[in-house]
Amino acid sequence: MRALVKPHAGPGLELREVPEPQVGPGEVKIRVLRAGLCGTDLHLEQWDDWAASMVRPPMTLGHEFYGEIVDIADDVVTAHGSGNLQVGQRCSVEGHVVCGMCRNCRAGRRHMCLHTSSVGVNRDGAFADHVVVPATNVWVQPDDIDPELGALFDPFGNATHTALQFPMVGEDVLITGAGPIGVMAAAIARHAGARHVVVTDLSDFRLGLASGAGATRVVNVGRESLSDVQRELGMTEGFDLGMEMSGAPAAMKAMIDNCNFGAKISMLGLPKEGFPVDWGTVITHMLTIKGIYGREMFETWYHMTFMLQTSAALRDAVRSVITHRVGLEQWPEAWAAARSGECGKVVLEIAD
Repeated sequence: MRALVKPHAGPGLELREVPEPQVGPGEVKIRVLRAGLCGTDLHLEQWDDWAASMVRPPMTLGHEFYGEIVDIADDVVTAHGSGNLQVGQRCSVEGHVVCGMCRNCRAGRRHMCLHTSSVGVNRDGAFADHVVVPATNVWVQPDDIDPELGALFDPFGNATHTALQFPMVGEDVLITGAGPIGVMAAAIARHAGARHVVVTDLSDFRLGLASGAGATRVVNVGRESLSDVQRELGMTEGFDLGMEMSGAPAAMKAMIDNCNFGAKISMLGLPKEGFPVDWGTVITHMLTIKGIYGREMFETWYHMTFMLQTSAALRDAVRSVITHRVGLEQWPEAWAAARSGECGKVVLEIAD
């Protein structure tokens, strides 16, 4: 089968013919239909210090995907009924593989597993015709979730996990960072009943995506100030909720400076290095700041599927983050598009 492989330590990837994987105990084999390109994959191709610390080549990349179950290990329960797996079912996959035995796993907090490994980073991934994953990581999708939407469930899950930390009905929401996850978070905020949803970035292209997904107002902070935008919208006391999606120190400062007393902030963006925070303001304004990583297993997945099932508008808004569709054989075009800055989500079309 075809597989896009990190062949050795150092920059570059290679599309190879490799043996088709076989299921082991507790595993499911999936024919991959669509796979999304993530910032993680850019780091792995470039081979920076983080990539060198995480990956042991050769390794097939890819962790955002949707496909069809084609084989199931004998020890995996297969029977008709809710929650059981069948050959032929269409599915997305949770890319974080957990140990099941640490305190967090045993307490039901699997997204906080102390020993998490990742599909496409620590084990072979889905930039291939087939991939094998633990059956417990499979999320069977209903028919109204098509392959493109299904391939977005990893980043859409990040957006959902971040956005639904705090109630949003009637609240004013600030989202810093208009990458695909920030754009999807804006769509969720509108769906969940926020009043004003303001999204900031330095890229007019990405701000256009956020506007199309439902943002009330987009702000290029290189040209406009958030304080002026608040006055324009008739806001007198600052934002009630914040979602920091960029990892940029300036964005976090703007978030703190423009939030109301008692505001709640969810942080998903990973900074490249540590940076100062105005803790005096955090304390005296009684701000709540919560770090977010991955998706709650599997509460976030229920939220994602059920929200999309109930709203064609949300399905369209989430799908709108896809700006490039590229065949697996043309994978260099996908990486070039993702690095251009003039893109949203890039999806590899692997099979029909």
